[in-house]
This record gives sequence, structure tokens and C-alpha cells, in this order.
Amino acid sequence: MARGKPRLEAVAAEVRAAGAETLALPTDVANAAAVEAAASIVLETWGKIDVWTNNAMVTVFGPAETIVPDEFKRVTEVTYLGQVHGTQTALRHMRQAGGGTIVCIGSALTYRSIPLQSAYCGAKAAIRGFVDALRCELLHERSPIKLTMIHLPAVNTEQFSWARCKMDREPRPVAPVFTPEAVADEIYRGALNAPRELWVGRPTVQTILAGLILPGLTDWLAARTAFDGQLDTKLKQSRRPDNLFDAVDPSAVSGGRFGDEASTAVGSVSGSKARAALAAVGIGTMLAAVLASRRLKIR
Repeated sequence: MARGKPRLEAVAAEVRAAGAETLALPTDVANAAAVEAAASIVLETWGKIDVWTNNAMVTVFGPAETIVPDEFKRVTEVTYLGQVHGTQTALRHMRQAGGGTIVCIGSALTYRSIPLQSAYCGAKAAIRGFVDALRCELLHERSPIKLTMIHLPAVNTEQFSWARCKMDREPRPVAPVFTPEAVADEIYRGALNAPRELWVGRPTVQTILAGLILPGLTDWLAARTAFDGQLDTKLKQSRRPDNLFDAVDPSAVSGGRFGDEASTAVGSVSGSKARAALAAVGIGTMLAAVLASRRLKIR
């Protein structure tokens, strides 16, 4: 499910070549009715939705004051409301079926915002707020529906070639970068196990924990490093196509530009386990300090 039919058909052909069934459903997830219509086709074809993954996004690279209201609106409609529409649609059908798993794709930037991506970071943070509220509702009603949010690191996708950019240089992911295939494997694992949250990649874990523990320091580090860290040496092409309002022609962009530096080894950890480990370290540090203080008093 995406806007660009040619790209959908290309992916569908790969899925069929691998021996699986697939449906290519051109859909703008910002349109709630269109999302519901696509889900109806899935149900008519396969009878049930076991796993629903929300992953659509668009972004604008540039200082917040350069982004116009329509651009903020569009990023929010796709990146945030697209996940809301998908989740609500999945909920309706999964309630009837008696269960299922909903996966919402987040980012390290869901917790730790960075400059030049105010629209995207705001939308991703909104998804987390929505998911946390919905999770409480599902727990309250003792629903069998599972809900998980998976936070990703930088991934070598085409978004950095087709995202709208207000800068003089082309955007790039903050290093280190990982291959889409490696990240997709972790998303698949998360869909099967459905932890509360899954943090994919060491950079994601480090970014989230650092933002929780030392927000002021991470503000300073982001201000110091995230500008150049998100800008390629390549100058931005004038009038290059972007996908903010319309799908990009497949012939305009082919694959991520950062394959030479993208790692195929990523790994993941449950967000709950990461927080527990952090709490254990904090408690251990406090206990050590108390014991040291008592020893000093005894002496």
C-alpha cells in the first residue's frame, strides 16, 4: 500500500517471484477512506488481517521557519495521521476477527528531535503519544489485539533523494547507516513477538537513552553536529522532484545513495529491557554512593 503504482508493482513482482501472494494497492494513507477501501480489498482476497504495519512517511529538510504551513500539514497528514488511519482501520477488522498485531514504525527521532527535521520529528513524536494512549485502552478492555512500536536508526532508502529539501546540499542520514534488508528483518521479528517497543540498532538505543538521561547535553550535541551530519557533500539539484505531495517517478530515483557505508548487521532490543538495564545501572550507582558515604562516616 503506497501512492506510486509502478513501484508497488515492482515490489509485488519480487514477492511473487519469491513464491508468495501479494496485492498492490495504490493508496494515499492521508486519506482515511482510501485506507479503509484498501483494507476491504485485502479482506475480500484473504479473509483476515493478521498483521498491519504502518510505515508511510514524508519529510521536509530545512529550518523550521522555512517550512510553510501546507508543508507542515502534509508531513503531519502522512507521517502521523497515516498511522492513525491505518491503526483505526486495522482495529475495526481485528476486533471482528478476535485478534491481530498492529505495528507502528517510529524512529530514534521519536524520542530525540534534531534540527532541520522539525516537521518529521513532531509527527513521529505524535505517533508515540497516540500509540501509548491506545495501548492503555486495549489493556483496559483486555483486548487480544497486540500493539508494538518499532524505532529505527538511519536506513539507506531513497527518501534522502526524494525528500523535499530547503538546504543547498542534498540531505543524508546521520551515520551510521543500515541496509533496508537488515532493518526489515528486525521489523519482522518485532511483528512476530510484539514487544511494547523495539529499538533497532545500537545508535537508536544510544540516542533514546541519552535523550532521556541528559536532554540538555543531547540538545547541545544535536546543535553542534546534526546540521552537517544531515547534509551530503553533493549539492542539491535545482528543481529535483520530491514526494511530499506526489509520488516520484521511478526513473527519477533508483535505490539509496549510501550503500557503500550501509551496514548489514543491526540487531535490536526491547525498549522495556533497555529501560530496565538503565534503571538497574542507576540504582546500582546510587547504592554504591550510599555505601561509600557510610564507609567514610564510619572512618
